[in-house]
Amino acid sequence: QIDLVPGAAPVARAPYRLAPSEMKELSKQLKELSDKGFISPSSSPWGGLVLFVKKKDGSFWMCIDYRELNKLMVKNRYPVPRIDDLFDQLQGSSVYSKIDLRASKNKKSTLS
Repeated sequence: QIDLVPGAAPVARAPYRLAPSEMKELSKQLKELSDKGFISPSSSPWGGLVLFVKKKDGSFWMCIDYRELNKLMVKNRYPVPRIDDLFDQLQGSSVYSKIDLRASKNKKSTLS
């Protein structure tokens, strides 16, 4: 759930123009995300704009522009923890883990 400021109206803009190669990539990535169950068809009045960034290897990184939605969100009242406080909490630990959130791939690795 996303908490919105009172009176916020749905935001949807005309899509950015995409090159034919980007349209093909968009179809491919949407099908892949749908097949994995990460997304599903929607008729929501809200919309985020899609654009692509070309990576060094020539493949495309899909990005969603949520700036207009972000303007309507209620801001989190709790600040991000300070890094030195986080490191203090890790003192004496022997097992660490991380989650890779890139491209919706939640991979968990453990170091010991």
